[in-house]
Amino acid sequence: MGMDVRYTKDHEWIRTDGVVATVGITTFAQEHLGDVVFVELPEIGKRVSQGDEAAVIESVKAAAELYAPASGEVVEVNSNLDGDPSLVNSSPNDKGWFIKIKLSDPDQIDGLMDEEAYKSFVEELI
Repeated sequence: MGMDVRYTKDHEWIRTDGVVATVGITTFAQEHLGDVVFVELPEIGKRVSQGDEAAVIESVKAAAELYAPASGEVVEVNSNLDGDPSLVNSSPNDKGWFIKIKLSDPDQIDGLMDEEAYKSFVEELI
């Protein structure tokens, strides 16, 4: 099995490893936001439903929300973003992750786009 990465229409990625999933924003999203200057992360233990606002991203251009791609409980947040929010720009798919969620309904992931579908989705936006 290994890691499965899926994408949302709000340009989040979610990488599942068992019942825990890591969430971040895509390269496309961070390019549109521009330089990220502040990230507001949720409390550990917060329950989120699919589509709920889970974090706030402030850039030089705008403020945006990170929506939960799936329902569950926040079990970890990326505290490195407090000191260095630019990680979202420099490493959106790796070091710039936002939260980890313990999934309450792993089947929700099946409804999200795979990498190929997301690439097609983005191409239509450009």
